[in-house]
Amino acid sequence: MSADTSTASLGKITQASRHGPGKRSQPIKWVFILPAIVWVLTFTLFPFGYAIYTSFQSYRYGQRVGFVGLDNYRRLFSDDVLWQDLITTLTIVSIAVTVEMLLGICLAILFNREIRGRSLLRTIVTLPLFATPIAIGYLGITLFYEEGGPVNSLITAVGGPQIAWLSSPNGAKAAIIITDIWQWTPFIFLVILAALQSLPQDVIEASAVDGSSELQSFWNITLPLLTPMLWLVLLLRAIDAFKIFDIVAAMTLGGPGRATEVYSRYVYLTARRFTNYGDAAAQGFLLLFIVMFMVTLLWSRIRHVYDDTPR
Repeated sequence: MSADTSTASLGKITQASRHGPGKRSQPIKWVFILPAIVWVLTFTLFPFGYAIYTSFQSYRYGQRVGFVGLDNYRRLFSDDVLWQDLITTLTIVSIAVTVEMLLGICLAILFNREIRGRSLLRTIVTLPLFATPIAIGYLGITLFYEEGGPVNSLITAVGGPQIAWLSSPNGAKAAIIITDIWQWTPFIFLVILAALQSLPQDVIEASAVDGSSELQSFWNITLPLLTPMLWLVLLLRAIDAFKIFDIVAAMTLGGPGRATEVYSRYVYLTARRFTNYGDAAAQGFLLLFIVMFMVTLLWSRIRHVYDDTPR
């Protein structure tokens, strides 16, 4: 009799745990989910949908004139200035990201060792990452000031020529690239350093016991283990680098001439200075399509790194 009573009680408890608390928890979970839904709808889906709508409209002096279909997109292919600015952006991004990856890897390998004052040096190296890009841009003006600026003073002190950093096309591009490298190399450094410290040390130590040199151990063991993280960091940094705007707006305003006019600033000027929001929306989607194509192409080459399915 007691056994039957215990079984019935257990059944009631199980049924209550399945239905009672579950039903009571339904409203509670929406309290936590609703802010995320509101955020996505307000700041992601609605702006994206409105941008699509805007790209099919014609604007004059900031006022909507009417629906024009694909005319805004057709004008993109005949805009020589736009493609020139896109090439400038690709040049700056490709050089800056490549150097940032190389420097970030080298710094991560260096700080992965036991060196004196490592914590202090690590803090100093990562300081530029916490400054806003616009502040870094204004600081760049001071650093690359041609008449008595710190960079030119250092170059002339060691016997080098005085460089026209901000008044020549190549010098201005170089100044922007160096400034971008200075700010964003710490990001790659921190991610790669964390990846290095998470690698299985027993494999590396076994390689050293087997007689492999430090360079051989890095090339044959450490680098292959780091490959997934390296590709991921490259993708993230390349995507973010295409949005470069603040540094250029602060340092050169796209000059001299249009030597450093990047694509993001061109879109900004189309929208804010010329109040042509339809063309600006179409230009923004063109950049989105280009970045998506590059990411898809790169991902198709490296997806096997993340694929656990045996081949």
